[in-house]
Amino acid sequence: MSPSRRTAARSVRMLGVVAASAALVLGASGSSSATDIRKFSASAACDGAKGVITVTDKDPKATPAVVTVYLQNNNADLRQVGVPTPVIGSAKGTTITFAEDWEPGAVYRVHVTAAEAGLNADLEENLVAPAKACKADDKPTTPGTPSNTPSPSPSPSDTASTPAGSESGTPTPTPSAAGSDSAAPADTGASNAPSPAVGESNLAETGANSHTGLIVAIAAVLVVVGGGAVFFGMRRKGSGNR
Repeated sequence: MSPSRRTAARSVRMLGVVAASAALVLGASGSSSATDIRKFSASAACDGAKGVITVTDKDPKATPAVVTVYLQNNNADLRQVGVPTPVIGSAKGTTITFAEDWEPGAVYRVHVTAAEAGLNADLEENLVAPAKACKADDKPTTPGTPSNTPSPSPSPSDTASTPAGSESGTPTPTPSAAGSDSAAPADTGASNAPSPAVGESNLAETGANSHTGLIVAIAAVLVVVGGGAVFFGMRRKGSGNR
């Protein structure tokens, strides 16, 4: 083989080795970018009065992974929070939550496993809960919601109706005023007998306010007249017998 051919063969072999090395490096970097632990992040927040831990996966390759959270105590696992939860990342970020009533300042270790990419690591920094505990939000009163403050009771002057005609300035007589103008009711203790005339007021005082005296007088007159008639009749009859 000529020297030129040998040189060309060496060059080809060197190029092949370089290409293979580059392919391995690119492949490894691709796998590393798809399962980089730095694509994961965690935070502790409140959902009303309850605490939650949220883990976000921003893996654009959408490599399946499993996230496990542990409560730490003096750099040792105290207990596991919930159960291991699967997640498939995205460029915008995929979030998963763990219900945890965390205490202020509590420390959590977040572990990520991606079997397809050979990832098995913790987040670079442990998660530290906020210094303020969760509590129920105070809901402001919305318009239209009945208020707990009782409304003031209307005063008697507000509830009383305005008499008709008060606006025109002409006073309207009240029932008591109208009743005072009318005749007073008859005394219930008075008798039903007709009242004596003005001229007979003296007779009423003596008890002669009835027709008894007149009847007695007429009867006396009739007796006298009858007696006189009988007397004169007997005399006339006596004179005729003579």
